[in-house]
Order: sequence, then C-alpha cells, then structure tokens
Amino acid sequence: MGEKVIATRADLSDRQHYRRKLQSCQEALERMLHEQRFDRPRAMMGLEIELNLADEQGLPLMRNEKVLAAIGSPDFQTELGQFNIEVNVAPHQLSGHVFEELREELDTGLRYADRRAAEAGARIIMVGVLPTLETVHTGRDAMSHNNRYSLLSDQIMAARGEDIALDIEGVEHLQLESVSMVAEAAATSLQLHLQVTPDRFAPVWNAAQAIAAVQVALGANAPFLFGRELWRETRPVLFQQACDTRSAELKAQGVRPITWFGERWVDSAQELFAENMRYFPALLPICDDEDPAKVLASGGVPRLGEMRLHNGTIYRWNRPVYDVTDGVPHLRVENRCLPAGPTVADILANAAFYYGLVRALAEQPRPIWTRLPFAHADRNFHTAARYGIDAVVQWPRPGRGTRGAPAAVPVVDLVLGELLPLAYQGLDEWGVQPADRDRYLGIIEQRCLRRTNGAAWQAATVHQLCERHGMDRATALATMTQRYMELMRAGEPVHNWPVG
Repeated sequence: MGEKVIATRADLSDRQHYRRKLQSCQEALERMLHEQRFDRPRAMMGLEIELNLADEQGLPLMRNEKVLAAIGSPDFQTELGQFNIEVNVAPHQLSGHVFEELREELDTGLRYADRRAAEAGARIIMVGVLPTLETVHTGRDAMSHNNRYSLLSDQIMAARGEDIALDIEGVEHLQLESVSMVAEAAATSLQLHLQVTPDRFAPVWNAAQAIAAVQVALGANAPFLFGRELWRETRPVLFQQACDTRSAELKAQGVRPITWFGERWVDSAQELFAENMRYFPALLPICDDEDPAKVLASGGVPRLGEMRLHNGTIYRWNRPVYDVTDGVPHLRVENRCLPAGPTVADILANAAFYYGLVRALAEQPRPIWTRLPFAHADRNFHTAARYGIDAVVQWPRPGRGTRGAPAAVPVVDLVLGELLPLAYQGLDEWGVQPADRDRYLGIIEQRCLRRTNGAAWQAATVHQLCERHGMDRATALATMTQRYMELMRAGEPVHNWPVG
C-alpha cells in the first residue's frame, strides 16, 4: 500500500503547503536526474505477495494481527483487510539460479508462516480474490488497525461525496449500491519490482505496459467475487470501482481515476511523477520537515517523502518508484497487474516470463510501443482481464495490411509463437541459468498448451461441483477453495491440477 503513515486526522497539512512541498520534490528529482546521482545498474529485482487468511473450510478469517504476532517476522506485514497479510521478499540479483533461490526462500517462508498461522486458527491462501468472501466480510469493521487505511478511506469518501458502488458485468452481473473501501482488500496481488537506471526507465515501463494484458491473461486467478462469477481476473475492475474518488459528474467530465492504466507512452520517469501531481489531488496531504533543495545543496540525498506518499495513493498497474537504499537513490518499475498464486511455482513462472520479456522488448531496435497504439494496449488490458487465457488481443503482425499494424490474435498463439521465445532470450541476457529459465518458462508454455490457469481451474471446478454433484453456489465455492488450498500446499503448478 505504499509509504507508511503515522498520523491522525488532526495531522493533515494544509493542501496548498503540501502542493508546494510536492513541487519542491519534483524539482529535486529533476535535478538529481540531470546530475546523474542515481544508483549504477545492478539488475536488482524483488517481489511482494498479498495473502488471504481462511479457516480449514476455506472461509475468511479476520485475524491478521494474531497471525502476524504468531509469525513474528518483519517480512510479513498488514494489508487493508483483517483477512489480508503481505510478505515482502528481499531484493535479489537477477541472474544465475535466482528463481530456484526464490523458490526455496518462498517455500520455506510461506510454509513456516502457514504453520504459525495455524496456531492462531488460520491458514494462508494465495489467490487473486478469496472465492468465499461475502460483502459482510468487507465492512469498515473489517479494516486493519492502521492509520493509513482509515485516513485513506475517509479521504476517498470525502472526495466522492457519496457511497462507493460496484457494477461489474461479466459471466454474471454484480451490482452493489454501497460498499466500503475494504471491498478493495478482496483483490490480492503479486507485485514485481525491477531496479533500473534513469535512461532505462522509459523503455522498461513502456514494455511493461505493452505486455500487461498478456500477463493478466496468462496469470488470471480471480473469477469469483461475492458469490458471482465475473471476469477471469476481476481485480482490476474491482480495484478501480472500490477506490474511485470520482462522482458520476466527474467521470462524465473525463477526470482520471486513481486506479489508472495511463494514456500514453513515456520518455522518462519524471513524466509519470509530474502527471501524478498534475492530475491527482492529494489523498493524504501530510508533510514532513525535509527541504529537498537544502538536502541536495548539502550533498545529501532527499527522501522526497511527499512525492513518495502521493505516488503510493495512485494505483497505476506499472508504477514508478523512487527510493533510497544505503544513502543512494534509485528508480524502480513496480509491476502490479498480476494476482497472487496459485502456487510458488506459478508465481515464479509469472515472474520469469515478465522479467525475460520486458528485457527483450525494451532492447528491440524497433520497440513495440512504436508499433502498438497506447489505446490498443489499454483495451487489451481490460479484454485480458475479462476473458483470461481465452482473450484475443490486438498486436502488431507483419504482413497484415500496413506492415506491422495491429491485428487480432489469441493470447495463447501470441505467447507460443512470439513472446515466449523473447522471454527465453531476455532471461539469457540477464544471465539466468538455463535450468531455471527452462523450468519456469516451461510452466507458461504448458498453461498455453492446456489453456489452463488459476481462473480457468476455479471456474471449471465450481461448475462441475454444481452441475455434477448438485451443490449450491456457496457450497461449491467453499469446497473448491478447500481443494485449492490443498493443491496450493502440494506445490504442483496449476496446469497439473485435477478439475473437480
């Protein structure tokens, strides 16, 4: 959820003062970029996984404080809902046996956390949306006890001036006239970080935007929300609606949502931070005492706290990140479009595909973003979220009309015929060991060949339980969730899971 906040409502600063501080942060960032003060290239990557808490019957548990106390590790932290926690994995060098090292680290850490959670009466489940969640689990009383969340919720509601409503048309239709912001906590994500130099930021961000649709299609794992079957990856539309600061009138005026794909390719990281300041009023206008200009003048590195906090309340699917480590500033691209789960192997397959493909596309002599209109990338993202692994997207295809013009292509054909070889190439360029490369990209290949991912498995299993075994929807969702947890712990990637 971005920068941590320790404040009360009485601490909210004057917005004009905050805006001036934000401008000074932007000027300091511009100066640091001009003076080349950023970290040297080190190919560092990291990840975060948001997790759900459930009982052995697969039903949600509002117990994150007790679970975190039992785990007793700073790597595990609260998330928005009391049925959520998050694990942060320390940065790794993107080379060698990095994915096998991560597999061992994640397996060990998550199994330990699950055992300790069991002592608090809970189990950990990695899934895009916990299928058994109901609206009664997402009231204001289900929010974690953290000032940031209550402040943010109050500010969103104040900006809207009316209740939050959900209206999602998918396989079925979900309409709710009033929900709290905690409904957004239903969406649990895998977030992939890649540290880049300033001159590499724009190519990497543009490449990540171009392939976000393919990531979502392959990794979809959230087909059910509040008992309804909706999009194959319902998280994006849920996130946009549950965190929307706009009234109907502001939407009609074209005001941008804080959950945003974007509207253009970029040439620098600064453009994205400048867009944030230009388009989005502060939700948490809290100032600190730092004067970035004075810090720079003294030879120091500013925290740019206002800019970082503001950036953390704008939910781009590929977010720019400014951070300071050991006194040295750096930039990261934070890829936020993937759901959690289903297994550690699936998570690492998604990561390997992303890191390999984004490297290859960012270094192409004729980049994909010069051939794919941004509006197509935006539509592709929403199409992929709705239809998952069966999605058909627009992608530049030589030999179809104007050379290289976008044409409709099934995602699985695009991946098998073009993108998977590029992902292999990119991992080779990172220096990833062939055994790691082949194991995890092989999982992506099998998903495409079998047209099976987490969302497809969940939907097929629920349909079978209802149609062949006569279960009602609620019982089928709970039964499916129990089986999901068992198979998740066994660790085989989802394309090998038996249906039903």
